[in-house]
Amino acid sequence: MVGPSLTLQDLIEEIRGAKTQAQEREVIQKECAHIRASFRDGDPLQRHRQLAKLLYVHMLGYPAHFGQMECLKLIASPRFTDKRVGYLGAMLLLDERHDAHLLITNSIKNDLSQGIQPVQGLALCTLCTMGSVEMCRDLATEVEKLFLQPSPYVRKKAILTAVHMIRKVPELSNIFLPPCAKLLHERHHGVLLGTITLIMELCERSPEALRHFRKVVPQLVQILRTLVTTGYSTEHSISGVSDPFLQVQILRLLRILGRNHEESSETMNDLLAQVATNTDTSRNAGNAVLFETVLTIMDIRSAAGLRVLAVNILGRFLLNSDKNIRYVALTSLLRLVQSDHSAVQRHRPVVVECLQETDASLSRRALELSLALVNSSNVRAMMQELQAFLESCPPDLRADCASGILLAAERFAPTKRWHIDTILHVLTKAGTHVRDDAVANLTQLIGGAQELHAYSVRRLYSALAEDISQQPLVQVAAWCIGEYGDLLVEGNCEDTEPPQVEEEDILALLETVLQSHMSLPATRGYALTALMKLSTRLQGDNNRIRKVVSIYGSCLDVELQQRAVEYNTLFQKYDHMRAAILEKMPLVERGGARVEEEAKERQTAAQLLEEAAPAPPEPQASKLLDLLDLLDGTPGNTQHPPLLDPSPEGALVNLLDLPCVPLPPAPIPNLKVFEREGVQLNMSFIRPPETPSLLLITVTTTNSSGGDVTHFICQAAVPKSLQLQLQAPSGNTLPAQGGLPITQLFKILNPNKAPLRLKLRLTYNHLGHSVQEIFEVNNLPVETWQ
Repeated sequence: MVGPSLTLQDLIEEIRGAKTQAQEREVIQKECAHIRASFRDGDPLQRHRQLAKLLYVHMLGYPAHFGQMECLKLIASPRFTDKRVGYLGAMLLLDERHDAHLLITNSIKNDLSQGIQPVQGLALCTLCTMGSVEMCRDLATEVEKLFLQPSPYVRKKAILTAVHMIRKVPELSNIFLPPCAKLLHERHHGVLLGTITLIMELCERSPEALRHFRKVVPQLVQILRTLVTTGYSTEHSISGVSDPFLQVQILRLLRILGRNHEESSETMNDLLAQVATNTDTSRNAGNAVLFETVLTIMDIRSAAGLRVLAVNILGRFLLNSDKNIRYVALTSLLRLVQSDHSAVQRHRPVVVECLQETDASLSRRALELSLALVNSSNVRAMMQELQAFLESCPPDLRADCASGILLAAERFAPTKRWHIDTILHVLTKAGTHVRDDAVANLTQLIGGAQELHAYSVRRLYSALAEDISQQPLVQVAAWCIGEYGDLLVEGNCEDTEPPQVEEEDILALLETVLQSHMSLPATRGYALTALMKLSTRLQGDNNRIRKVVSIYGSCLDVELQQRAVEYNTLFQKYDHMRAAILEKMPLVERGGARVEEEAKERQTAAQLLEEAAPAPPEPQASKLLDLLDLLDGTPGNTQHPPLLDPSPEGALVNLLDLPCVPLPPAPIPNLKVFEREGVQLNMSFIRPPETPSLLLITVTTTNSSGGDVTHFICQAAVPKSLQLQLQAPSGNTLPAQGGLPITQLFKILNPNKAPLRLKLRLTYNHLGHSVQEIFEVNNLPVETWQ
């Protein structure tokens, strides 16, 4: 038999007193049965009590959807106790996915016009929490009327509701634009803070609003100056800082209004200098205001002296004992290092000290900033600090540190010998963490420095004799010994006392590499080739080398076995050609062939885009052959076999040929599909006349921001009815300030002329952050698929 219904307090006590989850479910099921029965009885006096219990059950994660309609009944009730629980239930149980939320629109409209402040506050809170696009459109004018209410309580809630409406429906901006300027004269803290927030939303979503509110910059400057000098009210001061929340919001609004606008920026320059110099930094509230001031100075067109002051403030943040403040300072300086490099350089010693932080996030940010500060004048000192950090840094930072040192050394090396020493040090300390191209880069560097061949081979031989666990180091050493082993034996080196190395020692060391369980198959290949080359470099007997090579003729690794078999053949059948075949490697220009190939690909893509006139029509049979080879190469360059003799099928195809030449297709307009923090992605389209079902999309990515974009990857997907092929991009790095863009060619085959949709995923590193964006492109021009 079902017991009597519980009060809310008793229900809470019973649920908390349940020993197991099963007991808790039993209590809730019994009480939900009472609540359902009470709802069916329709007792108006008990409805709000039952709904209050149901809301508590909902907060515990149990289903409470059967109370949605009771919320509507309570909201329509004239009693305040019913409305209070009804609106609370609507905020918890209803959202845009339920059609029932539209039924309370009229009730909210009536309550807003009643003039009862508590009821108006409840209606505004509900609208701000779960108001859908339709509700915002219907009630925008009612909310705007409440801006002029005498009660600050209602005005504040109406302004915050307007913020929600602007975020939901940006085109409602024109309704809330006129009263905002009047609200800036408000003295009530909550109303003024809400007004600043509303203006920020309007400016970010409407260019017209941005132009309109740039006229009130002097008024905002005066409000902030009053806050800094005389204070707003003592009740809103925190740790001696006058109303820091309002100061921060005004600074954010000034940053939006002054961005790319000379006149507005000049108006606020003096004020920003005053805030930056007079704010107390001993408390966290003051640091928050100072940080927003720095961000505002850097975003607007501020004076050069003011920007230096902002960088110095961040430098003082680096000395703060709070780790969060130091992290914020490092992140901000990393964003500024491109535009204000000399100002940030003054704080280089403090940044280097931050490398020793025990906090992983701080040391990572300090590493990124230290690498960004390296230039030709400080490269020696910075490399010493970074190499010392490489030896003691955590394992998860070692790869980033090693790669950063190699890139900086390649860019700013004062001499080739210093460059070689730096790379060798990195390979010795963190060889397993370097990039894949480190081996090729070092071998190319050594090969191009003829005067350093003897020095390099001795350094590498000594390093290899001490440690054979670092595979990139072993590979470079094996290559260098194979190329310049004769210099190692001769001892011709600029060192004062070069160590004496015998031929047997060299061969024994390479055999040790071949036999080591730590050696990778690629490393063994380097060592085997080095032994083979030493057969022409050294003067001793080659029988030892022959034996080692013959052993690996039966190796399980196919690549190593093939090399050994070929070398054995060279010994046995072509020994007279061995010296010529194993000559020293010629110097290869850095990236020469690859760069030329990529340049040719980009030139071909550009020619495709510039061609406006169609090619002469081809026979339909040739077009059918094109469809079989669309994804193997550019259609314009495809070579077809000669056509067969006419057949019934060929005659049918010829019947479908039009007797006239088709008109040139209209050019397809370009499309901008992505823009964030200066990174912009544009698409241009072309449909080859000889293959109408093929669409060529050239994706061009540019970077107008102050920081480089690295590790850029663009991936795409299309519906299953289409076929997509992605060509290799022209690069993965976008230099700052409008450098060379990245281009990539998409080939899409759409034989059924289905509506075209693209889903793109962009991943890249920018301004010290890893960015990933996934979005759909549904607004492609109709000409791309019809």
